Amino acid sequence: MFTGIVQGLGVLRERRGNVLAIDVPPVLLEQLVIGASIAVNGVCLTVGELSDAGCLADISQETATLTTLGAMRMQSRVNLELPISPEGGLDGHIVLGHVDTVGRTKALTREREGWRLVISYPPEFRQYLVEKGSIAMDGISLTPFAITGNTFRCAVIPSTFAVTNLQDRVVGDPVNIEFDILAKYVEGMMRRVYSN
Repeated sequence: MFTGIVQGLGVLRERRGNVLAIDVPPVLLEQLVIGASIAVNGVCLTVGELSDAGCLADISQETATLTTLGAMRMQSRVNLELPISPEGGLDGHIVLGHVDTVGRTKALTREREGWRLVISYPPEFRQYLVEKGSIAMDGISLTPFAITGNTFRCAVIPSTFAVTNLQDRVVGDPVNIEFDILAKYVEGMMRRVYSN
């Protein structure tokens, strides 16, 4: 389980079939062990091997197809987060690392002290978005607003912009989206109530 608070930027160094080689910053690398989880652009992966520079992680065909990791360019920077620990606080929101869909970057513009991000998403996911709720976009915990049937906006503060790969985003870029797990649980409960 993660929080959507990015802890460092890695680099997608190489793809060997269904294995990704990811360079990991030393401060995170020293905490990794084989079999541990790591969120890579919001996708929960399992560390298969460690090296001096980073780690290797397998991706399934489903993960390659349903997230941005399958088509990502080599040398791209990726957002990294280690799982929360019992000792740590819960900043951000509960993020599982199970991507729901891929959206697109519609706009990223400078606004006063920060940035305004506009993301498009498939309209069948509209029920999971709540004004000023939570969403994970490429593993970043953000607050959506100005929600329409196929877009939402997020304000990005300077510190978030500085430590994430939002710096690299251009219009049209695909992004991993994980909707708030609480919304999905509520939907599941309501379906059961109304189907009886």
